[in-house]
Amino acid sequence: MLLPAALVFLLLRWCENPAGLWPDLAASVRDQRVPAALLVFTLSEMVLYQLRYWLPFAERVDALGPAGLSRPVRQEHQQALHFLEQTERLLRQKGKSLRDQLGSSVFERLEASLLALRETLDREPLDVDAFKRCFDAAQQIANEQLGRFRKSDARQTLESLLGAVLLAVTLRAMVFEAFRIPSGSMLPTLQIGDHIFVNKLIYGPELPFTDYRIFQHLPPARGDVMVFEYPDDNPLDERQDFIKRVIALPGDTLDAQNGHPVINGWAVPYCRAGTYHYGEADGRFFKNAELDVEFLGEMAYLTLYAEDAESGAEGPFHVKPGEVYVMGDNRNDSLDSRRWRHGVGAGVPYANIRGRASRVWLPLSRFMFDILGRPALPAGMAPELTQGIDDCLAHRPSQTSPPEPNTLPEAHGVG
Repeated sequence: MLLPAALVFLLLRWCENPAGLWPDLAASVRDQRVPAALLVFTLSEMVLYQLRYWLPFAERVDALGPAGLSRPVRQEHQQALHFLEQTERLLRQKGKSLRDQLGSSVFERLEASLLALRETLDREPLDVDAFKRCFDAAQQIANEQLGRFRKSDARQTLESLLGAVLLAVTLRAMVFEAFRIPSGSMLPTLQIGDHIFVNKLIYGPELPFTDYRIFQHLPPARGDVMVFEYPDDNPLDERQDFIKRVIALPGDTLDAQNGHPVINGWAVPYCRAGTYHYGEADGRFFKNAELDVEFLGEMAYLTLYAEDAESGAEGPFHVKPGEVYVMGDNRNDSLDSRRWRHGVGAGVPYANIRGRASRVWLPLSRFMFDILGRPALPAGMAPELTQGIDDCLAHRPSQTSPPEPNTLPEAHGVG
């Protein structure tokens, strides 16, 4: 278990910095971390299994055959156990059919040979000569009579490998998926380079190669952090997955005053926690920002408002049925619903939603950080900011849910 896990760890580290080696392969691994990790883990386990008798201390492992015997005898002992298990399972599953096809006398001879082999294997100490005679006899009659019904070792190996690939693809498509945060639009909740898990069951898993969701639970809740496919009418060079926070739901009217959301005429409450300092990244030059704790519904989360970057009034935006409006937590440095459709504003259609962000799994300093849990800063931040966050949370406003919209929006959906 440790060696395959170490190989997976090295693979994930390598794909982040391939040092010029196979850049296309590195990019594919980065995009498909979970399937790649499962595949490497399964393949390395299969290789180790084939080499199990040559591994250190193998002679002391009882599961590899009776101790004190030579390696070839121990290997043959394990082959016999595998042969017995496979053949007895076949007889249990197709016993009546096989008896009819083979005839009672042949079927009973087969059963007797298996029983004799079982008794020889259970005998202590192992009588090697008797064991080999019984094993050869049982294999001969089984190969003659059951050859067409049994799976070859190559077929079993291929089925195991395909099963691992299918499991990885199914998990990725319907249960969870790993993503890497490439930009600072969700600072400080998500740091650049964070690796996160996305829960794809929470809104209803999407069937592969379709737009149909089962057990559908939409729309998302206000305050959810979700991953979705970029929905703008004028998309980027290639389709991309974005991550933002859900602010407004169908029927809502959303405005923003210098980045602070106003839902149905109600200003979302916030509390200033201090001044957040961060460096340049991806061409972003804001160095200091106001750090706020924002309260929306059941959620409390951190937002940033970069100094000298006021955005003025934005909106109103009317959220159409079948979509939600999203904003980045780094309010002055986020391409989100306020800026899509050439600045007119646009929502995220339900069909574009991939899942809800769950936890950070890398770096290790933030391992299993709950993205939707109690707001917290990465380790090493100024202690006065942590104290400011705690003070804000201790004075949570009594009203954190917006009023219901008065009327449904018109069909055109934006104002």
